[in-house]
Amino acid sequence: MSSIRSVTPTFDEQVPFAALKERIVQALCAASLGAVLLFGAGFASMETLHNAAHDSRHSAGFPCH
Repeated sequence: MSSIRSVTPTFDEQVPFAALKERIVQALCAASLGAVLLFGAGFASMETLHNAAHDSRHSAGFPCH
């Protein structure tokens, strides 16, 4: 006879905690990236932002002149 394994996770597997931990790590990474972009753009000079946008347009193949 074959044994039937239970579909519900056992206490040892800790599936909900692992999924929650992954979501927290992803949220913290996204928040960190957002903060870096926000403060980086907020404290950069206008010339620096213009040059970054200008270089990005050229690397994407869009003409800007």
